[in-house]
Amino acid sequence: MKKIFATVALVFASAMTFAAGGAGVHLEHMAPDLHDKASLQRGLQLYTNYCAGCHEMGYARYERAANDLGIPADLFEENLLPSGKKIGDLMSNAMDAGDGKNWFGATPPDLTLEARLRGHDWVYTYLKSFYEDETRPWGVNNTVFPSVGMPNVLEHLQGVRHMTCAQAPALDEHGKPKFDTLTGDVLTEEQCNVVVQKTEGQLSEEEFDQVAYDITNFLVYVAEPSRLQAESLGIKVLLFIVLFGIFAYLLNKEYWRELH
Repeated sequence: MKKIFATVALVFASAMTFAAGGAGVHLEHMAPDLHDKASLQRGLQLYTNYCAGCHEMGYARYERAANDLGIPADLFEENLLPSGKKIGDLMSNAMDAGDGKNWFGATPPDLTLEARLRGHDWVYTYLKSFYEDETRPWGVNNTVFPSVGMPNVLEHLQGVRHMTCAQAPALDEHGKPKFDTLTGDVLTEEQCNVVVQKTEGQLSEEEFDQVAYDITNFLVYVAEPSRLQAESLGIKVLLFIVLFGIFAYLLNKEYWRELH
């Protein structure tokens, strides 16, 4: 019972933080694809390499992820299973909650339901929105989550970005670029608080977008691992209802024919 109340409190607190930190920010859209096993496998690998040390998934199990994503158990244990863990264990980590709060200002949240709580567009945009900020303890900030306590663990992949004033596309009220009605060119205007690339990372912009997509796609899967099974079962149920309806109609027609 205490764990249930603690979970509810964490979700409520995270929701309040999201409402305060993400308001008014234009989110980039991404379309999750839970049928893309390669993307989900890459997302799991990226989570294991860059996120699992601080963010656990205390409501998911390694074995379920391995089975759902088509990863053989021996291969999973050799490459993705943390030392001292068994494949049937929950995806927890060894970080003490108190230590996490001291190091980052807040205990790193459990990511099991993060994509459902905040939405996949929020997570995708958040991963791409870190920028250099020397006033912050870890030297970075985030446009989607201002004053976030998380370091940018993907910085070497994305490169260093900083906030400045620059010419940027003028956007309408829906966040879409405005165009010159005569020439068709995108209208620009000088904007401050614009994040631009300062130094290049190991990946190109398109390659890093794929990294952010794969991590987000995996988090969408973890938040609802039975979704594909539910969709498959739903199709079977609908087919059964249609088939049953045909037989019921024919039986009803035959019944009334006999009466007349």
